[in-house]
Amino acid sequence: MHHPNHSTRESAISAALETFDSGRFLADLNRRVSYRTESQVESSASQLHAYLRDEIAPTLGRLGFTSRIVANPAGVDAPILLAERIEGEGLPTVVTYAHGDVVRGYDDQWRQGLEPWKVVVEGDRWYGRGTADNKGQHSINIAALESVIAARNGRVGFNIKLVFETGEEIDSPGLGDLCAAEKDFLAGDLFFASDGPRVAADRPTIFLGSRGELNFQLEVDLRDGAHHSGNWGGALRNPAVVLSHAIATLIDKDGRILVKGLLPPPLSPAVRVAISDLVLGGDEHAPAVDPSWGEPGLTPAERVWAWNALEVIAFKAGNPDAPVGAIPPTARAHCQLRYVVGTDWENAHRYLEEHFAANGISSVKVTVQPAGTATRLDLNDPWVEWTLRSIEATTGKKPALLPNIGGTVPNAIFAETLGLPTVWVPHSYAACSQHAPNEHLLGSVAREALAVMAGIWWDLGDDGADVAASRKCRSAA
Repeated sequence: MHHPNHSTRESAISAALETFDSGRFLADLNRRVSYRTESQVESSASQLHAYLRDEIAPTLGRLGFTSRIVANPAGVDAPILLAERIEGEGLPTVVTYAHGDVVRGYDDQWRQGLEPWKVVVEGDRWYGRGTADNKGQHSINIAALESVIAARNGRVGFNIKLVFETGEEIDSPGLGDLCAAEKDFLAGDLFFASDGPRVAADRPTIFLGSRGELNFQLEVDLRDGAHHSGNWGGALRNPAVVLSHAIATLIDKDGRILVKGLLPPPLSPAVRVAISDLVLGGDEHAPAVDPSWGEPGLTPAERVWAWNALEVIAFKAGNPDAPVGAIPPTARAHCQLRYVVGTDWENAHRYLEEHFAANGISSVKVTVQPAGTATRLDLNDPWVEWTLRSIEATTGKKPALLPNIGGTVPNAIFAETLGLPTVWVPHSYAACSQHAPNEHLLGSVAREALAVMAGIWWDLGDDGADVAASRKCRSAA
């Protein structure tokens, strides 16, 4: 970092922390959580519009943004807000992203004293739907930006473009098309956003992309109707047994993937180094990791963040809830491949069919659904080192560098459609119960994240132009 005026970087961070300590951040978040923005519930469309129109647009307006709300090009009623804050032509431009929708509230399933549409604080836990995913996270980024704008007397030294969707929990329909159509508006030097969990609650984290997600069905359909297992058992091929054996040829008893075409390339040295000091599942309430499950020779952290996982998500034959003495006519399994960059996922259908044929299994029908692409910024990109340095300067901690998260975010739109270097700084943690009852944000993480983000926004004003220039030099070379 070149000689920042420390008193002012510090004052920006202090101002961000003050929004937390004064209760103002909690009040803002509570108001945002009260909007029932359940994108999976069609009748909530008016709440999606209200959140953008009455909450987000006015908040951004006070910070000097101009915004417009556009209809979703996919035809679903999940509007998207586009906003910009322009200080000057030659300045670096950061493109950022957030989503205002949440999963269903499941109002009746929260434990006593809690409810989804109000923030309830119990010790370090701030309960409420969207506190972790994503209202808490975008509220942190906005509050920190506000503190930096004030500390810099209104001029932060960079331009910002914002894409704010309300359909992330229904797989971001229309987002890719809109970004492609708005490619000129969304041109920039860096993509920067916050979603997902840190590797551990007390460890600031950045990730550079996400694993892809490929869903496929396996079906064995042998006849019409079930047949009495006494009269016919032993003479009719059983679809459940056939499908069990088919799955056993894909994944061995210890979770190792046996289909060569579905494997990623070997781990690069840079990825191995980045993951070497990361531990999977260290937080309270995290499930116990199974060290002998998955690809041999890798750590659990490498298996989740740098390798592929093939999972059976659902399996059905007959009626498990009310079994009858009959041979079921059909069996089906819903399977999922989470995969990293370098996997030949486009040919998954062919690999599966060839694999079954090679194993003499002829009656399994394979159906592959459209996939979410895997992405990962080069670990040596100048923006990566810059972000890590900024976070360390603020917190005194060595941040975790994840090549990609294990889950899937719509990063391909920003990395591929818009061609931006993508850096994510998550403000949640793995045991936050997102998508479940009792979702919560940790107050301690939120407070630290406000400081982290104030530092990042501040440093972008100091260093953004230099980092963007050094990146252009490198790609030209």
